[in-house]
Amino acid sequence: MQIFKFGGASVKDAEGVKNLAKVLQTVGYKNTLIVVSAMGKTTNALEIVIKNYFENKAELKSALQDVIKYHNNILLDVFDNETHPIFKKVSNLFREIDDFLRTNKSPDYNFVYDQIIGYGELASTTIISAYLEKIGIKNNWTDAREHIKTDNYYRRANVNWEATQQNIASTFNKNRINITQGFLGSDANNFTTTLGREGSDYTAAIYAYCLNAESVTIWKDVPGVLNADPRYFENAQLLHQISYTEAIELTFYGASVIHPKTLQPLQRKEIPLYVKSFLNPENPGTRVGKGITLKPKIPCFIVKKNQVLISLSSLDFSFIVEHNISDIFGLLHLYKMKVDVIQNSAISFSVCIDNIYDNLEKLLQHLKAKFSVTCHENVSLYTIRHYNTTVLKALEEDKTVLLKQLTQETVQIVTIPI
Repeated sequence: MQIFKFGGASVKDAEGVKNLAKVLQTVGYKNTLIVVSAMGKTTNALEIVIKNYFENKAELKSALQDVIKYHNNILLDVFDNETHPIFKKVSNLFREIDDFLRTNKSPDYNFVYDQIIGYGELASTTIISAYLEKIGIKNNWTDAREHIKTDNYYRRANVNWEATQQNIASTFNKNRINITQGFLGSDANNFTTTLGREGSDYTAAIYAYCLNAESVTIWKDVPGVLNADPRYFENAQLLHQISYTEAIELTFYGASVIHPKTLQPLQRKEIPLYVKSFLNPENPGTRVGKGITLKPKIPCFIVKKNQVLISLSSLDFSFIVEHNISDIFGLLHLYKMKVDVIQNSAISFSVCIDNIYDNLEKLLQHLKAKFSVTCHENVSLYTIRHYNTTVLKALEEDKTVLLKQLTQETVQIVTIPI
């Protein structure tokens, strides 16, 4: 089988839905599983719904109506009239959100988040499946939650590989085109879970691993994996090929073109990954595989915005040693902080983190009981793979460097604008 993953940008409007079909017709779709994200910025819009549910009930109905209207506009552009059954199917999906919000008793934000957020993927795959049927591409819509089983770590769930493999092996029909949702799973109680933001790539890799697929292709609005994000860096260049190891390094440091967890299951079975443009599907894009060198061998730039740099020192000028560091990491784990950089000396310890779960104030209060604490919010973390002194000097211009860490192949700097 081959696995195709289409992100939200590829299906943000009616033309995107139609173009997805053109891509299939251009490159072929025999024995293919299509994994699709929510349309456009639907995930962001549903996050506003969830936020209003907890903080601003007066705006809740309006926020949900915006999501419904967005999808209805796409439906009206794709299908001939409102009597098509797809209109009722999509309406029923969004009615389920309303029903959940009216009856929910859980105060757990992360649980509520996962029960709501996945309706973007459920709606997009339902619409795309119906459109493919309309133009004569027979397909099987399947619910990823019935296949991918996880723990109940809501918003960043961990896959139960044994149960997932068993579910896919026992129910999946390999002999036709299938379409399913990225990002979603379910726990032992069949509550919806999610695999982390941008987790649809990971979904594609999970299915590829369990189905022993011959390849995975991620369809993007860029020509492939670039050496830098063109939103932040000028003159970004296409990387024609990279190894699994290099790709894992890039994603670990925050390269957004591939989800960080995607590569491990593919590498274990040596399944090649292609990143291609849905605008030019016949172009070769980037190949990620085993034992291939970075081509071309050029510096690769990664930036993560809105990070937090915390610097700690001991209150009595004693050394920060193993038990202190253990305590610090225990707190980072307790408050679900994603660690991107660490640096320590005899009496100080610095860590750059991603405050995904908005627990920063709780963490700081806990740390201040034991350490002298300095906190810089909204810092930028830059990583350069295969750096040289020229590119490093250019990057540091017009910035105040708060932290710098170099290894033979990689440099990381934490900065604020001057």
